[in-house]
Amino acid sequence: MNARELLSVGAIGLRTRRLRAALSALGIAIGISAIVAGLGISASSQANLLAQIDALGTNLLTASPGQQVLGGQAQLDPTAVGKIAHIPGVTDVAGVYQVPNTAPLRTNYISALATGGVGVEAADPSLLTTLRGQLASGAFLTSATANYPAVVLGATAARQLGITSLARHPLIYIQGKWFAVIGIMRPVPLAPELDPQVLIGLPAAERAFGVTNAATDVYVRTDTTAVTPVRSLLARSANPEHPEVVQVSRPSDALAARAAAQGSYDTLLLGLGAIALLVGGVGIANVMIISVIERRGEIGLRRALGATRRDIASQFLTESLMLSLIGGTAGAALGFAVTAAYAAAKNLPVALSLPAFGGGIAAALVIGVGAGVYPGLRAARLAPTEALRAV
Repeated sequence: MNARELLSVGAIGLRTRRLRAALSALGIAIGISAIVAGLGISASSQANLLAQIDALGTNLLTASPGQQVLGGQAQLDPTAVGKIAHIPGVTDVAGVYQVPNTAPLRTNYISALATGGVGVEAADPSLLTTLRGQLASGAFLTSATANYPAVVLGATAARQLGITSLARHPLIYIQGKWFAVIGIMRPVPLAPELDPQVLIGLPAAERAFGVTNAATDVYVRTDTTAVTPVRSLLARSANPEHPEVVQVSRPSDALAARAAAQGSYDTLLLGLGAIALLVGGVGIANVMIISVIERRGEIGLRRALGATRRDIASQFLTESLMLSLIGGTAGAALGFAVTAAYAAAKNLPVALSLPAFGGGIAAALVIGVGAGVYPGLRAARLAPTEALRAV
């Protein structure tokens, strides 16, 4: 038989047993869609993280005090921010200063113990620029407002305090003093530790709470080409006497690690999809074996009319491949649709690739070959006289 005849004969079983063929193809479709959607969703999430890294830059460094040799928390030098600003290659620098034993509250009738995980820190006016952060509303601290009882809320702090708008000029209560809320920040991916904080100006914090000017964290933005040399000088500038207690890190490394970890899920997703695909293949093999038993009369008649064993085997193998092709194509299309829908719902970039589509269909065809070989050989081994007895 030529290819056209082979396709026509192979489609007979699909046309006459449509429900059974649809259910068999569905098993393959589920496996392929699981693989394609799993890889697509993982790739979209990874692409989103990489896009965040590109947007925020990999040239942000942080310096913070570590533990002293004999125990206890170390401190950065009070002049650390100024010294770091003079390092060649540093473009922006900002310090954050801890305000201990303070709890921001909406009203003075709430217990100071009910903090909801929200804290208070003093910050330099250059902090937002250094972090490339964004405001949801209002304005950030300036050299002027840093001297007055004004605060900027981190994204989590604003949510915990129930402040989503500045339209009514909200106030918060901190240790017996009222502060005006002048801004609300968006989440800061490179400094998530600031999200649950209420930020006030350092001069105001010094007068109201006796805060010292020794920073607890210093954020440093450098030229892209100067990250390594600045990193090597950061600890000594932050604490000249004991540079060994200064912890220097690059926040973008955490995002990069998350992106790499996101890719590690691919193996798990592929494994789950492969199991589903294998189950679909077993279903097709089972359907084909039953089809051989049910169509013994047809096989015997075709053999009696001159069909060779090769023709019979090719017929059932073609039928199995067509089932797999239908299921594989439908599954790949469904996987792409699921990926696109998930990315749209989560506001992620859609990461779809033609190799994944082609690979899914190729995997289905491989399963189809494996599922059709035994039933095809079994049909080919039937003797014409024995098969005709079933007519």
